[in-house]
Amino acid sequence: LPRSSSPSAVPPNRASERAEEEVFRSAHRSLPSFPGSSCSRSRSAPEGDESMTPAQDPFYIVKDEIQDSIDKVQDTFNQWKQAPENTGEYVHLTRELLTTCESVQWQVDELEKAISVAERDPAYYGLNEVEIGKRRNWTSTARNQVVSIRRNVEAGKHKTAFGRSVNPSELGRSKQHIAQDNDDFIASESDQQMLLMK
Repeated sequence: LPRSSSPSAVPPNRASERAEEEVFRSAHRSLPSFPGSSCSRSRSAPEGDESMTPAQDPFYIVKDEIQDSIDKVQDTFNQWKQAPENTGEYVHLTRELLTTCESVQWQVDELEKAISVAERDPAYYGLNEVEIGKRRNWTSTARNQVVSIRRNVEAGKHKTAFGRSVNPSELGRSKQHIAQDNDDFIASESDQQMLLMK
């Protein structure tokens, strides 16, 4: 007998895949654009191709760009530590660090959401518990790095109260900058992506 099918029905695995793809696109859109970056948006694997290289894997694409952001934050943090307090350079670096740290933390949160989606059905994405654990360990380490830098910067910001205080309006614009960065990527293409093993 012919098998009946409903064109509007979405298999559970497909729905999970779509949710995971949307989380990746959300995190990827928010990444700042750095000159000379070699990373590019992932392409879907050909139909029937069950393997994907790290260069194509959405997780590793987003992970590499977040790591690039963290490296740049660390460089800026080193400059900040050398800058004299109560100077224009110090204020500028403080604002830049707080803005970028908040943005990177949000990106890590989005990446963890994608991991959670894949964790519901690891076999479907070609993953196992070891790989899921490695990915969670990386996001945890990345968050700790950013949080540590942010706390140091915030402590230094409060120290300026003994000299010239940093204008709160200058530092309070961080969320506006992040929102603008996120909006810049909203119009990007929506390629299908699948979270697979390295």
